[in-house]
Amino acid sequence: MTSVEDAVGLTRTTQAFVPVAAPRAVKTASHTVVTPRVSPTLERRQLWERRYRMRLRLTDAAVIVTATSLTAAEQLLVLGLPVDVVARDGVLLIAVWFLMLSALSTRAAGVFGSGAAEYRRVAHASGLAFGLLAIIGVLLEWAGLRPLLLIALPLGMLGLILARWFWRKWLLRRRHDGQYASRTLVAGDADDVEYVIDALRRGGETGYHVVGATLFDRNAAELSVDGGRYAVLGNVNTVATVATQLSADTIIVASRPDGDPDFVKQLGWQLEGTAAELVLSSRLTDVAGPRVSLRQVEGLPLIQVKIPTYEGGLHVLKRLLDVAVAAIALVPIALMAPLLALIIKLDSPGPVFFFQERVGRDGRTFRMVKFRSMRTDAEQRLAELKEQNEGAGVLFKMKDDPRVTRVGKVLRKLSLDELPQFWNVLVGDMSVVGPRPPLPSEVTAYDGTVYRRLYIKPGITGLWQVSGRSDLSWDESVRLDLRYVENWSVMNDLQIMWRTAKVMARPSGAY
Repeated sequence: MTSVEDAVGLTRTTQAFVPVAAPRAVKTASHTVVTPRVSPTLERRQLWERRYRMRLRLTDAAVIVTATSLTAAEQLLVLGLPVDVVARDGVLLIAVWFLMLSALSTRAAGVFGSGAAEYRRVAHASGLAFGLLAIIGVLLEWAGLRPLLLIALPLGMLGLILARWFWRKWLLRRRHDGQYASRTLVAGDADDVEYVIDALRRGGETGYHVVGATLFDRNAAELSVDGGRYAVLGNVNTVATVATQLSADTIIVASRPDGDPDFVKQLGWQLEGTAAELVLSSRLTDVAGPRVSLRQVEGLPLIQVKIPTYEGGLHVLKRLLDVAVAAIALVPIALMAPLLALIIKLDSPGPVFFFQERVGRDGRTFRMVKFRSMRTDAEQRLAELKEQNEGAGVLFKMKDDPRVTRVGKVLRKLSLDELPQFWNVLVGDMSVVGPRPPLPSEVTAYDGTVYRRLYIKPGITGLWQVSGRSDLSWDESVRLDLRYVENWSVMNDLQIMWRTAKVMARPSGAY
């Protein structure tokens, strides 16, 4: 899954648990230091974070103990190891595993409900825990080391990730109801504020609930973004005051005022005790994921953006993933093909498969194969239907295309017509995940940066398919494809595959 923080370019700069209510005086040997009290807003946020974190701790403990107990049973009953040895291994495993989950911040508030980022931390913590135990076990020549690695590790890691997935779904449902979300004030110039609010609206699962805005460059009573209306309060000098009035625990700075380099630092001081997070937004549009990193040089915070590459080891790994997935997928497809072929034949005369020339990586053409979903004269009738085009940009789409057969409508709705494309993946013409494979006529109409879609192989599925498909505008389709081309990763590919399975079960925008 790509997160909204990646899309918007949000960078958490502080998680100071500091306050706004009446200050508290603390006497030292030489002078009195005045510290702020935690505000009710911050206390409420800290309370739900503690409760959610405790749920994660209890679930993690239950999964780890279960995986360890099953491994201990195998050590006792199958290997016949002494009870004291099994108990030693189990206690050490539980302690190290739980400690690594805490040390790698798998229960940090910043990853609550984040999906892939949270799962990666859990996997890294589990791998590190077992790596340490493996080193210790080899040095001390433990007899029961192998069951720990072969049983406890995969079983426990799977259980932990499934548990986090369950809690993520629970948290998203609560956030949909307005709970467990950060009350957020967005401050900056109007255009930047609108950009951030729009992105947060499209990614509500991140838990940012916008309660108001502060504009630096204009006066307004309210701001309208994609049908939603947001109160506009205060000015560049009153951001902290407005945050207190709105009981906001998160402030997103969409843009900084000109001529005030200390604005963020001063605002952070003013927010001490009233808010949990001060977040900076960057308009690094569609630059996300592993390409972005933070570092400091002599106290100067720098955002490093890695230049994308289209060759190398990661692309070899992507190809290996494609071959593995395609080989596995073609087995059930081969079993389904006779039935689908019979249904297609009975519905309308013509071949079972439809072959069409498409443009692949670097502009090379190939023959893409699909189950036929249209009548055999579909290409000839295209000209007469041009005026009824409902597609975006250079695409031709009709919700009620008369050329589509009755069976074809079902195949398209469930994306079954695209299953033979796994053969294109296996032979190397396509990838499982990638940009939409364009027609040659579409490519000739490309302009400017749209050609960048051809830098990698087209995919059976992609961000376009899990984000609305034919319901997307042309600009949005291009933006999603370009974002994928420059920011893809194996983890994101796996996430898109999972989302595609859900979209097939609940199809939207497919016609």
